[in-house]
This record gives sequence, structure tokens and C-alpha cells, in this order.
Amino acid sequence: MKKRIFLVDDEIAIRENIRNCVKWEQEGFIYCGDASDGEMALPLIEELKPDILITDIKMPFMNGLELSTIVRQQLPDTKIILISGHDEFEYARQAVRIGVEDYCLKPIGSADLVALLHEVAKKIDMEAARRKELDRLTKSLTEKERLTREDLIRNLCGGLIATAEAVEIATKLHIPLVARYYAVILTDIQDDEIPSRLTGAGQQEVENAIARIFHPYADVLVSRRSRTERIWLLKSDHIEPLQHICHMFSDAIQSVESSTGRSIRIGIGSIQNRLQGVHSSFIEAEDDKHWRKITRQHQQTLLSLSSANRQDVFLDRDTFTEFLVLGSKEQAEPFISRFTAGLSQIDWQSTLFGYYALTDVTLAVLNKARKLYRNGDSIRDAIEELQRGINKIRSWQDACDYLLRLARLFWQWRAEAAGRYGDLIAQVKAYVQENYDKVELSLQDAAQHVNISPSHLSKIFSQETGQTFIDFLMKTRIRKAMELLITTNAKSYEIAFQVGYNDPSYFSNLFKRVTGMTIREFRKNGWRLQDLAKEEDWFESPSPI
Repeated sequence: MKKRIFLVDDEIAIRENIRNCVKWEQEGFIYCGDASDGEMALPLIEELKPDILITDIKMPFMNGLELSTIVRQQLPDTKIILISGHDEFEYARQAVRIGVEDYCLKPIGSADLVALLHEVAKKIDMEAARRKELDRLTKSLTEKERLTREDLIRNLCGGLIATAEAVEIATKLHIPLVARYYAVILTDIQDDEIPSRLTGAGQQEVENAIARIFHPYADVLVSRRSRTERIWLLKSDHIEPLQHICHMFSDAIQSVESSTGRSIRIGIGSIQNRLQGVHSSFIEAEDDKHWRKITRQHQQTLLSLSSANRQDVFLDRDTFTEFLVLGSKEQAEPFISRFTAGLSQIDWQSTLFGYYALTDVTLAVLNKARKLYRNGDSIRDAIEELQRGINKIRSWQDACDYLLRLARLFWQWRAEAAGRYGDLIAQVKAYVQENYDKVELSLQDAAQHVNISPSHLSKIFSQETGQTFIDFLMKTRIRKAMELLITTNAKSYEIAFQVGYNDPSYFSNLFKRVTGMTIREFRKNGWRLQDLAKEEDWFESPSPI
């Protein structure tokens, strides 16, 4: 946006020279007027509201210092440049006290003047951007102050909030968030017969029973995800209690189901040793819930088929998955022959039991691969093909051949797992390194850059790097700020703008939260910490977040 310029000087030759020697439009400015003294200029300035005022100091009637004082009071956003033919310190001191933008001596060439105007215009843009961002952050802060415990947990699990910011908000809300270990468990309380009855005391009774499972072992923060779904964020300073909960939770839920008459779907995420790992645990809990649902439905069908056909032959899915993890390709054929021996008597034409038994084993293998090798995309791509393979089985030998193919597919996934997303993650990190200074940079921008969906990028970035995209962006910006504080004399608000933060106050608070030092403290001692600043363990935070 072009900046409006107004000139005040009692020498007509100087006014005409400045007016005519600068190509205002070409340089991105609008010359909106001039006057011979401050008294004549003031009403015009109040009417035109220029962005930049250029004024001589020594003028009759009302001099430049007097004019600047009034303009500063009435139009505080207008930048003032003083010019004078008198190199006197007292003038300069008064100019600084008034708050003028610059002070220069006559004669000033057009090139120097244009350069100065561009500097001032840039500062106007920066301040406007900071005001806009401050308004946004003020509004955001107001919204954050209204955040509930549940909102914080949902945002943390969704990877929508940086670790340092989460801790700060938790502190304001008096929520004890910090611990050494975390895990996420999801529950969805169902009533297969009358879903509408899942309200009021009935729902609360089941939730209370679930909470009692956690109570002896870990602190719990709970958030409502929907009418029936809950997010349980477990935290503890010791890993053993969380390991115990994750191991026994499935059995404990069965007891709750029996005592309450409710069907409860669950998902269990992995244990994480950093707060930023909560997002990864949540994603894993969602996947686990999905696979448990599919497996449970299938096992119910398998059980009914077994009862109807008086079949007492089952395939031990755990035995098969254990073989895939520990066994070798050379052992595959003899193992599968022994494993499926009970199916050799099945009449594949008259019963569906064999098909459901193989599907049950297949689901167990796919779920194991998902947990071990994080290859959800490959699994989804393989499901339809595997289902077609099961549908083509007409004999015991066909069943053996199918399981052998399933085993080879599992081992292929294992071979592909190492460094699977290395190139993509490297591209995302490079993109952040090149664009961290853009205030609006987001997960959506990075996902578009590598041509995948934001949700998929969020998931694999967390799984592969152990941190959320938001945390990585924040750390990149703070690292660059540390570098600039050490290597330049730029002011803190300038550095904030250069690393993507338009609000200096927010940047200062975040910097202290992440580094454990104020900007002033870091600048004083930072030169001793240049090497340490590159170390992840030091940079993560002085507190266990």
C-alpha cells in the first residue's frame, strides 16, 4: 500500500526540489501536499492524515519541533522525519524526546531521501502487521482464557497446540499437566439395544467405573469427544503403572461391561516420555480402537458360525503372529501346514467357518504390522486384495497357500519399514527451514507442499520424529531467534518478526518458556551457549515437558 507524504519547509526552493525530483508513484509513495510553516501545515495534516511527515525545524510562526509535538499527540501513527540546516545537538535531543523517526541535515539528496522513506515505510508495514497480529493474539488469548480442561486435552491430542503453549495454558487453568510419562486411552460406551438411553446417570455410572480402573495407578485428565466417546489422558512419573494399565485394561473393561450391561469400545495408545508424544499416543489409540472394533465384530461372527456348525477347530492367531515376528521364510511352509492342520477336515463348500477363521488370523496379522511398522497405508491397500484371496479358497491347500502369501507380505512390510518416510519428512523439515519466517505457515501449507493430506502428514510426522509439526515449527523459529540474538544487534521485536512472530510480548514469553531464559539473559550469556543451543536435550526445555 502506497504511503502518503506531506512536506513542511519555509524555503520554497527546497519544497519544489523535493516535490519534483522524486518519482513518487514509481517509488510507491503519494505526495499529498506541502506547506511553508507549521501553522499553515497543521490543518492540512489533520485533514490528509499523511503516513510520513517531513518537516524543517527552523520555521516562522510554528517551528518543526512544535509541529511534531502536536502531530505526535493527534496522529500517533504518523512517522516524522526532521530536516535542518543546523547541526545542533539540542535539536537532535528534542527530536528524540518528541519521538521523531529520523533526523537529518540539509542538503539531503533525492536518493538518500527515498532510501530513508523506504526504511520508514517498511517500519510502518511492520508495525501494522504487529498490530494486526496483536489483535489476533489478543482475541486468541481471550479464547484461550475460556478454554476448559477438555479443550486443552483435545487440542493437545489433536496436535493443534505446541508443547510450551500447552504448559502455559495448563498453568493458567491450574491443571497439573506435566509428568514424565503419558498415554492416551479412548472409550466409546455403547448400548446395542437402546442407544438413546445412554444419557444422564447411566452414562456417568459407566464413566465412573472406568475411572476407578485408572485411579490406583495414574493421574487422569478426561475430555468429552462426543456424547459417548471420552479421551483419557493418563500421566505418571513412573512408567510401570502405565504399563500395567495398558496391559490389563482390556480385561478390566470386560468386567465393567458385565457389571453395567454396556458394550464399550476401546483404543489404547503407546506410552510416551514427552508431552509432545501425547499426539502420537492419541493417533495410535484411534487406530487401535478401529482395529479392535473390526476384530470384535468378526470374532462374534466366527463364534456364532462355530456354534452353528459344531466346529471346535480354531486357529490360534497369537501363535501365527508370533511366528511372523520371530520365524524365518525357510520355516514358513512346514509351520503353516501344522498350524492349519485342523482345517483339513472342513468342507469349504458347505460352511463359511474356514473363511472367517482365516479372516480372523488376517486381521490379527494386519493389526500387528500396523503397530510394529506403522504402515497403515500399505495395510489399507492390501485389505481388498487379501479379501479376494480368501474368497477364492476352495481347499485346505488353498488355505495354506493364502497364509504363506500373507506371511510374505508381512515380511515385506518389515523390510520396507526402516526409513519408510525419511525422504518425505526431510522435505517437510526443509520446507519449514525455508519458510519459518511466514506468520501464517501451517500444517496445511506443508502438507500441500509434499502433496499429502494434513491429517496423514500430522500422523506420520509425529510417529517418525517423536514430535508434532507445530512443536517442530516452534523449535525451528526459536533456534533461529537464538542465532540472531547471538550474531546480530537487532532488537527483540525485530527478531520476533524475522522468525514469524508478530507480537513481541508473545515471542518473549515463548522464548523464556522454551529456553528457560529471558531474551536479555540469553543475549548476555548466549555466546557461551552456542554449542548447547544445538543440543536437543538442552533445547527441549529445562522442565520435563
